[in-house]
Amino acid sequence: MPAYEILSKTRVGGVEGGYYHRVKHPSQATQTDMIFGLYLPSRHGMSKEPTPVLYWLSGLTCDDTNFANKAGSRAFDEAEKQGIALVMPDTSPRGEGVPNVDSYDLGVGAGFYVNATEEPYKTNFQMYTYVTEELPALLEKEFKIGMFGLRSISGHSMGGHGALTIALKEQDKWVSVSAFAPICNPTNVPWGEKAFEAYLGSVEAGAAHDATCLLTERTKYDEILIDQGTDDEFLIKQLNPTVLYDAAKNVGQKMIINMRKGFDHSYHFIAAFIESHVEFHGKKLRAKLGKMRATYSTYDFSSTQGQPIQCKAMVARKPKEPLMEETITVDPPKAGEVRVKVIANALCHTDIYTLDGQDPEGLFPCILGHEGGCIVESVGPGVTRVKPGDHVIPCYTPQCALPSCIFCASPKTNLCPAIRSTQGKGVMPDGTSRFKDSEGKPIYHFMGCSTMSEYTVIAEISCAKISKEMALEKAALFGCGVTTGLGAVWNTCKVEIGSTVAVFGLGTVGLAVIQAAKMAGASRIIGIDLNGSKSEIAKRFGATDFVNPKKLDIPVQQHIAGVMTKWGVDYSFDCTGNVDVMRAALECAHRGWGVSCVIGVAAAGHEIKTRPFQLVTGRIWKGTAFGGFKTQDVPKLVQRSLDGEIPIDQYITHLFDGIKFTNDAIVALHSGDCLRCVVRY
Repeated sequence: MPAYEILSKTRVGGVEGGYYHRVKHPSQATQTDMIFGLYLPSRHGMSKEPTPVLYWLSGLTCDDTNFANKAGSRAFDEAEKQGIALVMPDTSPRGEGVPNVDSYDLGVGAGFYVNATEEPYKTNFQMYTYVTEELPALLEKEFKIGMFGLRSISGHSMGGHGALTIALKEQDKWVSVSAFAPICNPTNVPWGEKAFEAYLGSVEAGAAHDATCLLTERTKYDEILIDQGTDDEFLIKQLNPTVLYDAAKNVGQKMIINMRKGFDHSYHFIAAFIESHVEFHGKKLRAKLGKMRATYSTYDFSSTQGQPIQCKAMVARKPKEPLMEETITVDPPKAGEVRVKVIANALCHTDIYTLDGQDPEGLFPCILGHEGGCIVESVGPGVTRVKPGDHVIPCYTPQCALPSCIFCASPKTNLCPAIRSTQGKGVMPDGTSRFKDSEGKPIYHFMGCSTMSEYTVIAEISCAKISKEMALEKAALFGCGVTTGLGAVWNTCKVEIGSTVAVFGLGTVGLAVIQAAKMAGASRIIGIDLNGSKSEIAKRFGATDFVNPKKLDIPVQQHIAGVMTKWGVDYSFDCTGNVDVMRAALECAHRGWGVSCVIGVAAAGHEIKTRPFQLVTGRIWKGTAFGGFKTQDVPKLVQRSLDGEIPIDQYITHLFDGIKFTNDAIVALHSGDCLRCVVRY
């Protein structure tokens, strides 16, 4: 007999959403077939890491579908954002031979999440074992979710009772717990008394499944979240949240009970606040996952320090030709340098721009790549900022941070020139390369990073030391594109609340601009792209409007400043590198004060132009590199991502394992549906 059967699979949450499944499997605990709902986020299976999971326990009369049908759309969207799965078990065993009574609060639909010891229920009604042992084992083995204790639990009413008692009885198995309108002290209310008598033989036996009784000074949760409606018809006689709050206070357990004015016991109440609960659990699950990363991401570099390292690298031998997988030698770092093991590299269009021969500073043969997540292997003389084992992101706009440097001392720029000249020549600050090919010939560096190699050497000042809790395959994205888009909004243009924004080019940088503009409080965000399929994803990131210039019979700048708006937008951003688009972006900026920011890198020899009148009438043309962020700002962005403020999972649309697949990643990058393609080494 198969372990499970997928009854249905439905895409939910738009173009970037995951899938909602209904799954049937034979249960040993209940001696019946059981059905549960399962939401898997779009990133599930793409990472080597386990997917955390939130269990949702429904209330009396519900089955596995109630939550998905009545609150799922909001819950699924937030679960996608948090990168967690949702599992929705049934409330009891069902089917032929399962004992039942003519009552909504006992028997089928009312399992109460206990193991029955009394006839006629004890054979089938083993819901505690089902939820705490059998279902987690199935999900871990067959779906790879909730492994290593990455599980949290929540529920409503009877399910809220189940969530609280299960979490309090087995605190080592659950990261966090919350509930909506739970039966807080069931041994003292009619619902609980009836259920415990029928299932366990006595009310006294129910104390082992009573949250108020289970609260002790040894309770481990930093906080427990409960939402309750003030107009709940069961509030006083059945739910008793005040009793639970007082018990928690007596033992020093932090209990957050939000009394929601005017809400009742229905799913309208759950739907209104479910996102905050999913976010609550998502943050705690991701924090535990981060601590696991920090614990296990250790390497022993003692045998390689001070020695040349032979490793694989993808070498760009000539423009417009595929990269060559080669075994190269990476020399030890010299004074002020750091050698790092590259764990993952994200492809950026700037790499392809150079590979295609459009970069005036492009040198061959070279090792491309500048969005990397790395671990320090060794350091050269005089290095104090990082040490072996530290996690770092190489930054192509480093700061020397010397008091004498007017650029580093100024908050107006991140363009420190300390090693800019040698970076442009493809060498380290001393004028030499750390890379040699199999014939001993030097290979040029790229942007001071060269992360398309299993090991690379970078300047100490190029290292942004980050938290070990961030997955390095995700951290790589902060090396260029995402950071650039965020900074263009927050640093270069300082977009204000209520502003109007136009974003030309909806790749990773453009979508990061949209994300940042939404976070800044922009009232209208117009996304512009020739690819009509970008409309839905742009709106998912925060765009309010989408324009495809190919569908217009007038220039796009006239459509934005004339049709969509009267005078133009407050801020516009070019993320294409096309000089004609740069002009359009400027000319749709608001008369009198509009600011247009050039982010995209144009091909060699191209020039921008517009009529001087556009500037005379108050428009401002600006540009940005790395979004104006300094190296020391990058760790703060990473921490904000860990805290859930800057979600980035949605940018990673393609993953490859093995440096040899970098050419395949380049092909993927050219496809219309790729944002960031990450290659893990």
